[in-house]
Amino acid sequence: MPQPPEDTAHEHDFMKLAINPSPGSGELAVLFSGEGRPHPLHTIGPAIHEYVLVHTVLSGRGVYEVSGRTYPCHAGDSFVIFPGELFSYQADGRDPWHYVWVSFVGTASTLLLANVGVTPERPVITGSSLPDIRMLYRSLQDSLTPAGDAPLADLESAGWLRLLLGCFGRANGGARRQASPDDTAAIDRQIEQAIRFMSLHYTQLVSIDELSRTLGYHRTHLSRMFKRTTGMSPKQYLMAIRLERAQTLLANTAMAIDQVASAAGFNDPLYFSKKFRSATGYSPSDYRKRALGVLHDETQ
Repeated sequence: MPQPPEDTAHEHDFMKLAINPSPGSGELAVLFSGEGRPHPLHTIGPAIHEYVLVHTVLSGRGVYEVSGRTYPCHAGDSFVIFPGELFSYQADGRDPWHYVWVSFVGTASTLLLANVGVTPERPVITGSSLPDIRMLYRSLQDSLTPAGDAPLADLESAGWLRLLLGCFGRANGGARRQASPDDTAAIDRQIEQAIRFMSLHYTQLVSIDELSRTLGYHRTHLSRMFKRTTGMSPKQYLMAIRLERAQTLLANTAMAIDQVASAAGFNDPLYFSKKFRSATGYSPSDYRKRALGVLHDETQ
C-alpha cells in the first residue's frame, strides 16, 4: 500500500492522520486523510506520488508548484496532485496554511476528477464552501477510525469521498466538463502520464491493463491512442525503454548479463538475450564487447 508523504508531526503545530486499514482495488478507494497546521515555510517536495492527493486550505496561505506552474492558494482553495506529476508545495512564511487532505486511488479516479473540472492542466479548485468541506472531511476521517471492521471503513470512506468530489464540482462549475475520449489535449496528457509511469517503473511488472484502467481508458483505446502518438503500442514502448536501459548498463558497467537483465526489468535472462539480439542484432555479450571496443578506440 502507498505510504503517506513524509510530513512529520514535529514540523506542525497540529497534525492528525487517519489511514484506511484495507483499501479496495475497484473504482475508488481512500488511502488516508488528515489535517495539519505546518510551520512557516514548511515544504514538501519536489516529489512524485503514485496516488491522487488533494489538499483543501482552511485558513492561511501557501504555494503549490507542478509542471513548471505556480499556484498561490488560500482559504477555500483545493489543490490536486496527480499520480506521476513532479510537484512541491510550501506554507507561507508569515501566514502558513492550515489544511485538510485526502489521498485516493482507483480505476475511476482520473475520470471522476475530470467530471468535476479537475485535470492536470487545471489542478486548483477555488471558492468551496468551507463549512460543507470541513464536515465532509471530518466524516471521511471518522469513517477510517471505527471500532468496526475494515471493509466497512473502505466502503464508507469512498462514499464520503464521492460527496466531497461533488462539493468540488459545484464550486468548480465554470470549469467542469465531461472527459471525452476524443479530446486531443486530454489524450496527449494521458499519453505523457503513461510514458512517465513506464519510465519510472520499467524494472517492475507493468500491467498494460492496469495502466489503462488507471488512466480511465479501455486497453484497446489506450493502445490505439498511444500508437498514434508514439508509433508504438504501450507494450512495445515499455520494451524499448528496457532495452535502452540494458544497452546503457552493458556499455558502462561490469554487471553480469543476468544482473543487467534484472536491472532492466527482465525476469528471464534467456528471454532478455532473445529480445536484445532481435532489437540490436547482437547478443548482450557481443554488444558489450563492441561497445567497449568503440570506447577503447576513442581513447587512443
